[in-house]
Order: sequence, then C-alpha cells, then structure tokens
Amino acid sequence: MAAAARKPAAKRKAASPNPRKKVLQISWVDRIMRILPISEEDVQRALTWIFVTALAVLLFAIAQYAGVTAAAYQQYAALAAKAGFQVQRVEVTGMERVDQVRVYQLVLAEKDRAMPLVDIDKVRADLLKYGWIKDARVARRLPDTLAVEIVERKPAAIWQRNGKYSLIDANGIVLQNVAAGEGGDLPTLNGIDANRHAVALNTLLDNASALKAQVIGATWVGNRRWDLQFQSGETLALPEGEKAAAEALLNFARMDGIHRLLGRDLIHFDLRDPERAYFRKAPKVEPVKVESGDITSTTSGREV
Repeated sequence: MAAAARKPAAKRKAASPNPRKKVLQISWVDRIMRILPISEEDVQRALTWIFVTALAVLLFAIAQYAGVTAAAYQQYAALAAKAGFQVQRVEVTGMERVDQVRVYQLVLAEKDRAMPLVDIDKVRADLLKYGWIKDARVARRLPDTLAVEIVERKPAAIWQRNGKYSLIDANGIVLQNVAAGEGGDLPTLNGIDANRHAVALNTLLDNASALKAQVIGATWVGNRRWDLQFQSGETLALPEGEKAAAEALLNFARMDGIHRLLGRDLIHFDLRDPERAYFRKAPKVEPVKVESGDITSTTSGREV
C-alpha cells in the first residue's frame, strides 16, 4: 500500500513582535498646571491680561516721556478752570499762636490756580517748614475752595543760650525767638544744645513728679549732665548718665520728703558722687551796724 502522501505542513504564521507602549513625556509646565486648582483657560486669560497691562504701562511711559500726557493734563486743567473748578477761596482753621499772615502767604500762592493743578503735598510740606505747625491737612473742597486745617505745637519752655531766647515745644523744636522775660511761667533751659535734650529731661523729671512742679529751670552742663533750679532758689547738681541721674533725683526726692531740704537755708545740693551728698548753706548776712544818730523816725508828725 502506497504510503499515504503527507499533507504539506501548514506554514506557520510568523509571529509579529508585540508593539511597545509609547510613554508620554509630561513637561514641567503640565505638571504645574495639574497641581494648580485652575484651568488652562484661566491661565491663558491671566497671561493675556498681564500682557495687555504691561503694554499699556509701556505706552503710558512713552507718552509721558514724549510730553503727551503733560500737555493733555494741562488742557484738562484749563477746561476745569473755565468750568469753575478754580481756587477762589482759602479757608484756614486751627490757628491760635501761628502767624496768620505767614500762613496765608504760603497758601494764597495757589489762589486762581485750576483745582487739578494744586499740588496738595507741596502746600502741606511748605506749611510744615514753619516751626509752630506740628501738622497740616490740605484738601480740595470743590468747586473753588482750598481747605487747610492747622495743628499747632504748644510752647513748653524757653531755651536760653549766649543771651538768645527762643520758645520751644516739649520735643525741643524752636517755635520762635523771644525777648528776655517774655516766657511767662515757662521753665528755662540753659546751654548750647539744651533743647535737643528736652525730651530726656522731661522723662527724668517724670521719675520724681513731686519735684517736677517746683523746677523752674535746668542747665545742660558740659554737654553731659543737668543742674536743676527750683523755684525756692536752690540748685541740684545731677550726675552724668540717664540712669545715674534718675537714681540721684529719686534719692533727693526721698530726702526732701523726710527732711524738707527745699525752702530752708540750703542753696546748693551736689549728688554727682553716688556714695555721698554735698550740701551748701546760704552765706550768713552780717548785720549792718548803724550809728544811733543816723536813725530818725517820725511819730505824729514830730521828729524824735
């Protein structure tokens, strides 16, 4: 029997290699976008606004440099003035001791000026150069009024140096020069640069409030320490340094409270030595010897 013919072997289908999965590369921008709680459209919108704003600023700067905006602003101010927006009235309040003529001279320079052209900051800065003025508020009151509110400084002492007298406030700022004796009951600070130490002196005296009301003057000695003058005529020499001076003044206040040092026959107290105090008595007045023949008196119109 003939051998059965073999069927040709079926050709095996060549196996194709498995395609590799593509790995998506994510940029750092995409990573940030996924973290942020906003959409891509919001970001695009924000970037557009930033670009437009930057362009507007650039165009404004170019126009400013070319003088276009200044000319337009001047034209606008002229139109405002024609419409009645022009300084016709100046109202100043809060003046008591301030030289009113001087203040009005500064403010009236803006009269008849168009309201948009009034430089309020410059007016205020010019007013603050005047010693009496502590603060000033300047405002436009449309259509035609410039309102100025003055806050004055208060005189606290007389500053005397080299025969020159000036009113000063509690911070030592010079308000105006005065003649000797024009300070009234204000205390007197003597010495070069004594006004610069007025704040420190007030702080020092606050430590002994019982004595503060009795101090009528203080002398800044050698640019390092104070001598205090009391209304009863005594002088108290204090040591150098804020702490040492405060301690000495407190000690003196205690001693005065116990022994009544002020108003007696003592004229000078020296507490510069922290270990001991030195007191100086008033010199004794020798009685004047008068000859009996030099004394006459009249009684009922008759000489005896």
